[in-house]
Amino acid sequence: MKKFNIAVVGATGMVGNKFLEVLTERQLPVENYYLFASARSAGKQIDFMGKPHTVIELTEENVMALAGKVDFALFSAGAGTSRDYAPVFVRAGAVVVDNSSQWRMDKDVPLVVPEVNPEDVKWNKGIIANPNCSTIQAVVALKPLYDTFGIKRIVYSTYQAVSGAGVAGYNDLKYGIEGEAPKKFPYPIAYNMLPHIDVFLDNGYTKEEWKMIEETKKILHDQSLRITATTVRVPVFHGHSESINVEFKKPCTKEAVFACLEKFPGLVVMDDVKNNIYPMPILAENHDEVFVGRIRIDESVDSGVNIWCVADNIRKGAATNAVQIVQLLIKNALEA
Repeated sequence: MKKFNIAVVGATGMVGNKFLEVLTERQLPVENYYLFASARSAGKQIDFMGKPHTVIELTEENVMALAGKVDFALFSAGAGTSRDYAPVFVRAGAVVVDNSSQWRMDKDVPLVVPEVNPEDVKWNKGIIANPNCSTIQAVVALKPLYDTFGIKRIVYSTYQAVSGAGVAGYNDLKYGIEGEAPKKFPYPIAYNMLPHIDVFLDNGYTKEEWKMIEETKKILHDQSLRITATTVRVPVFHGHSESINVEFKKPCTKEAVFACLEKFPGLVVMDDVKNNIYPMPILAENHDEVFVGRIRIDESVDSGVNIWCVADNIRKGAATNAVQIVQLLIKNALEA
């Protein structure tokens, strides 16, 4: 079997570390890995795949030194870094899968969740965007409903873990419990909730809320969808939770909703309220699936449903989804 070479950019960060963990688990047909990070991490040794890897400083010279030798590059180093260096890797012959917000709404860049729109990887021009973590889990749950009933309107309410804000967000909760003042968030997150993720826009929404709205439309290829969102940071370390209210175009029954969710790849239905069984972040942590429960008909509209959706935001919401995109690219390359 042909073997490929992969670069990981931002290898020493929270998502970068998770990239390495997921890659180790999945054992892709890869001959060489090249780990890149900023100057302050350059030269660091990382044990990975049973051997030490020296972290390479992310410079244009170091990337171009590998021209023709890197097939895929996994990026999780921030939008600015992606803006500057993703095109460099493309010039060096790699397909970039980027986890930042830089390319998501670029009309020339596919925005991909492999369970939902795998066909979109085929029209990439060198860069594929990984959606926002909260969008990824939502569209996995929505896709089978969209295909079966059609969707008119979506109302998102999210309860997002501090790890979604990186190490600094994680530490604000960890040390905030001990009484330290926050360094990442504008207010304490310990014993609190913040209806404020990313910056506020002129229309009163936060950028996080607007990402969910626009990314959902792009992934589902439906600009007619009516969507609103409220995103909230909560004092949970790992795992985003979402209440999703959906209004359908076609009539639905609870049994039909269960049936289409239960057979969809990557979804786990966890719904037995008589026995207090429903998804929670503590159950989703370290899993790649999206969990749904509290499924009930919305009796306030002609045809609608409420679902509760939970996933590990660092795995499925970031690293795993990106690695799944690379797996899809490898599959396509081997079948070509």
